[in-house]
Amino acid sequence: EVQLVESGGGLVQPGGSLRLSCAASGFTFSRYGMTWVRQAPGKGLEWVSLIYSGTSITSYADSVKGRFTVSRDNARNTLYLQMNSLKLEDTAVYYCVKYGDGYSMDFWGKGTLITVSS
Repeated sequence: EVQLVESGGGLVQPGGSLRLSCAASGFTFSRYGMTWVRQAPGKGLEWVSLIYSGTSITSYADSVKGRFTVSRDNARNTLYLQMNSLKLEDTAVYYCVKYGDGYSMDFWGKGTLITVSS
């Protein structure tokens, strides 16, 4: 059974930093691309970042580029999102998502809430 469990969310002040983790199990983690998606209160889903399976190639939404860094530790089956210089508009539930063999997102974690507030 595929499981994706996010952790690391919480309350942080503007300008602060957090690192999210996603513990993956139930599949060969190293063979699949992974992404982070977020949903702000009252808003729709927003794609945040992507990391490919075979290389360190990454991609980011314009809204987080230069502030967030996605990485993975295949030996530990863990995906990370380092979030720096956090802004109020970063407040959202952040979801760890697994890509399928194509470009679809076939499994989602339950999400972890990040609240940026002074």
